[in-house]
Amino acid sequence: MANKIATRCDIMLFGALGDLAQRKLFPALYQLERAGLLADGSRILGLARRELSSDEVRKELRERLKQYVKPEEFNPSVVEAFLQRVEYQVLDFNNEAGFGLLNSWRDEENSELIVYLASPPAMYGVIARNLRSASCCTEKTRVVVEKPIGHDLESSRVINDELGEVYKESQLFRIDHYLGKETVQNLIALRFANNLFASQWDQNHISHVEITVAESVGIEGRWGYFDKAGQIRDMIQNHMLQLLCLIAMDPPSDLSADSIRDEKVKVLKALRRITPDMMETYVVRGQYTAGTSTGKPVPGYLEEEGANKRSETETFVALKVEIDNWRWSGVPFYIRTGKRLPEKLSQIIIHFKPAPHYIFDPDQKHLANNKLIIRLQPDEGMSLKILTKDQGLHKGMRLRQGPLELTFSEAFESERIPDAYERLLWEIMKGNQYLFVRRDEVEHAWHWVDRIIQNWSDGGDPPKRYAAGTWGPVASIAMITRDGRSWYEDA
Repeated sequence: MANKIATRCDIMLFGALGDLAQRKLFPALYQLERAGLLADGSRILGLARRELSSDEVRKELRERLKQYVKPEEFNPSVVEAFLQRVEYQVLDFNNEAGFGLLNSWRDEENSELIVYLASPPAMYGVIARNLRSASCCTEKTRVVVEKPIGHDLESSRVINDELGEVYKESQLFRIDHYLGKETVQNLIALRFANNLFASQWDQNHISHVEITVAESVGIEGRWGYFDKAGQIRDMIQNHMLQLLCLIAMDPPSDLSADSIRDEKVKVLKALRRITPDMMETYVVRGQYTAGTSTGKPVPGYLEEEGANKRSETETFVALKVEIDNWRWSGVPFYIRTGKRLPEKLSQIIIHFKPAPHYIFDPDQKHLANNKLIIRLQPDEGMSLKILTKDQGLHKGMRLRQGPLELTFSEAFESERIPDAYERLLWEIMKGNQYLFVRRDEVEHAWHWVDRIIQNWSDGGDPPKRYAAGTWGPVASIAMITRDGRSWYEDA
């Protein structure tokens, strides 16, 4: 990935015994240890309310690493070296007095301090104020916060105001883990390092764009959180609008954090507002019913454990998004995301316009537009669909469509593709903010999404039903078919 960081880091991990820390953060830190990237003397202090000793926490972590790290990447000697960096402190995050204990652990002269808030967002302000009261942080401290930053524009401003009272914007690292994915970062390289694409990336050459983030699972026991959030807050307000921004933004002047984020904000500002009279043709929301997933029967959303039988929370959203600027005028972005869909899939498809004059077999004219397929999961890579002559003397000038394929795991088989959190933690340690979300990005995204949620509330229509294991409500197919197009898997 890179060379070892010269400066050692002290990491205070709030919520160290929670699911995020155990499933993602500690395994990612272990991988950085395994790659030899953690500076000598770097330490991790886990903080949570459960009464455990450091040895007991290390024992738990050892088991979690066995569970979440691939067997071929689990090295017992590296695990033990990593666990020696980990200490644990019992702390009630609401108890201001308890924060004074953290100063005795700090090494201000020889290490950078990273404060990672893997806690509920409602606790961000409390923790920030208590850290300030205990004088734990300096102006160089880096503070990491997870999404969701609020559940609407107003609540996001409250959380950001609380953080802003204590920390400067340059200290805050708001995580959207999609931005750490290798393929997402490659969007910048693809677009701005290759004139083949850079010169074609506008309304003159692209007819439309699809962005799909599909999940085959249901809510996985997260009813309490998900039913309050829904798919539009959980996926579209952050992950999918970030992907849209990276596809649609103008070239930044350089690769600095603010240059990239300035261009993303311009896209968010240019999103066409979806008004009540546009809802029927631009927005589809759905909720899954009982069906089949991976060959097994599964319950509907309202039959999930702990479900509110009258819930109208959406588990599927499809949108037709338009960007009112010179580059994208007239180019629709069709985005969709949902749970209990046929497969786990995240991909972006750029549909290029066909040549202005078609001279081949009229029956094959539907093949005439090239497609660039960018896969985020399950197999990260890119594929450019092009047309060539079919082989054989009897085929004449019949065309065939085939891919120019780049699958990262095959092309770079000697290189392990890092998990998104590994990349993000690495950039935090280096102090780079370009993969993190600025406050105005969060607020512009909420401003746009809030209008759709308000339209749903004012309209009173329930979500459309779709059977688990299908690609969502029929209305999502009608939405794109109305424009004479189809979702990629239906083409």
